[in-house]
Amino acid sequence: MEPGEEMIEVAKRELWEEVGLEALDLELLDLFSGPELYYQYPNGDEVHNVVAAYLCKDYQGTIRGDGDEVQDIQFFELDRLPSHISPPDRPIISRFLRDQL
Repeated sequence: MEPGEEMIEVAKRELWEEVGLEALDLELLDLFSGPELYYQYPNGDEVHNVVAAYLCKDYQGTIRGDGDEVQDIQFFELDRLPSHISPPDRPIISRFLRDQL
């Protein structure tokens, strides 16, 4: 988050910077925190994430990884999600699936 930015602006900027999509319609899913969002990076750094998760209901652009933070990006059918999802992302995805299905 940059000084003075609102959370929705951060979400839009990060979506553009990391995957090349311009968000046209975002809706707050929820705020997430707690022990299930703890993560230890391979280099040993530890984080306790607080996440404002948004649903992107409309966008324009073509997905592409930024080559730094995003090495690979793909769309998946909800019933064909990969099993190797980053641990801090699992509770957010689980909540989305529970609400949508």
